[in-house]
Amino acid sequence: IICASAGNHAQGVALAARHLGIDALVVMPAITPEIKVNAVEKLGASVVIHGDDFDTACDRALQMAEETGRIFVHPYDDPDVITGQATIALELFRQNSAPIDYLFIPVGGGGLAAGMALVSKYLHPGIKLVGVEAEESASMKAAFEAGEPVNLEKVGHFAEGVAVKRAGDLTFSICSRLLDEIITVDSDEICAAVQDVYEDTRAIAEPAGALAIAGLKKFFLDRPGCEGNAAAILSGANVNFARLRHIAERAAVGEELEALLGVTIPERPGSFLDFCETVGARGITEFNYRIADKREAHIFVGIALVAAGISMTIFAFQAPSLGRGILKLLFGALTVLVGLAVLAQPGIALAKLTLLLGIYFLADGVMTMIVA
Repeated sequence: IICASAGNHAQGVALAARHLGIDALVVMPAITPEIKVNAVEKLGASVVIHGDDFDTACDRALQMAEETGRIFVHPYDDPDVITGQATIALELFRQNSAPIDYLFIPVGGGGLAAGMALVSKYLHPGIKLVGVEAEESASMKAAFEAGEPVNLEKVGHFAEGVAVKRAGDLTFSICSRLLDEIITVDSDEICAAVQDVYEDTRAIAEPAGALAIAGLKKFFLDRPGCEGNAAAILSGANVNFARLRHIAERAAVGEELEALLGVTIPERPGSFLDFCETVGARGITEFNYRIADKREAHIFVGIALVAAGISMTIFAFQAPSLGRGILKLLFGALTVLVGLAVLAQPGIALAKLTLLLGIYFLADGVMTMIVA
């Protein structure tokens, strides 16, 4: 057999093939984390790395299936695969004695959502099913809007396990009838969900794995009047350890504890101080500076917000005031006078230093007034 996958399907096929004594070949895109590739190989399958995304890897797997005579096992648009994934809903309802009012399901190609929707709506017709997609690869939402599966021009790879350009034909026909809603979440919201899972359970989810958690949070934050029991599917934990640092940094943005800003400021002394005064009483959590030219500098700044849940007001950077320029001029003139007075004394070096400092403040004051 042969399959293509950047997620759980690859490991499922490898495990089933080992159990049945079948030779398995898995085609995986180059974006696949090394931990996933290693897991597939440890289960006994052969791995071929091809292409930069799932769709390219899938095309290669179909080509190899035709060339070698292997049976292609589709990761989502296959009735047997959908039926297998439907058993997750059976497990959920058997293990949960309380009725579930809302069920959040991650969506890539739609196999998991289609399977769980079939079982959920059959056993509990009144349940509200919400599919959750990554904002940068929302192929099922695009299909809902178009009335049929469509090809996205490009997909992001942050949540590579659900990075699919086109929803399945079979999965779309099921999801369009049974899912009540499709919502999308951005990368920062996904990172915040990864942090929530860790803090609540000490489990580390991959971005695609925490997708439904992020959707659950967003859904109820946007609908404060909604009440009831909610469940979300945690669908994967295949994340490279080195990637956790990036996820942790973005989580603060997703929780609205930090804002990251790219700002252009005048290339002159005192500009960053002016910026900090404009920001107000907020801590600077990160600062990177890069000179652009003699007139402008580009800074990347992390700003701590007062508390989670507050709305961040985007402000315009205010140019230095005329009054500040006048104060700098006065201070510069005073410093020059002090330097001239010191010239009459033996300490010539100190006098020169004082004069240079005074001239600097005079020039800075003139520039500030010009900008103002």
